[in-house]
Amino acid sequence: MRIPKGHSYEEVSVGDSFQTSLTVTETHLVMGAGLFGDFNPLHVDETFAAASRFGGRILHGPLTSALISAPVGMFFVGTAIAYLEHNCRFSAPVRPGDTLTTVWTVSGKIDKPKIGGGIVELLAKCTNQAEVIVADADGKVLVGEG
Repeated sequence: MRIPKGHSYEEVSVGDSFQTSLTVTETHLVMGAGLFGDFNPLHVDETFAAASRFGGRILHGPLTSALISAPVGMFFVGTAIAYLEHNCRFSAPVRPGDTLTTVWTVSGKIDKPKIGGGIVELLAKCTNQAEVIVADADGKVLVGEG
């Protein structure tokens, strides 16, 4: 596998953005239940979930959050020192078959010369294929120089 070159602290500027899209599958939902040990019927029982306010099974919030944060790791592959903070707010359910598009934007930078880089502050919007916002997030990543 070819590993892409990550962006260093000095290579990013406030206003820069990056994005990715991913289609959520049945496997994501099932693996999420097993990984988290959360077998709430909203996630694993279609009959129960169909009668709920959601009208069908939905993805676990922590898994949605992880899918949203994954592009950060790839954007800073090899340059990230630590993912310091991640906050996610959910506004619509995510279901198997949904295609999620997450756009991250650099909202700030805090120089940390002692570590040879700094903190990159990020904001994200995640939408589904109908362009409904399913979540927004913010994060902080400690990133080294190139």
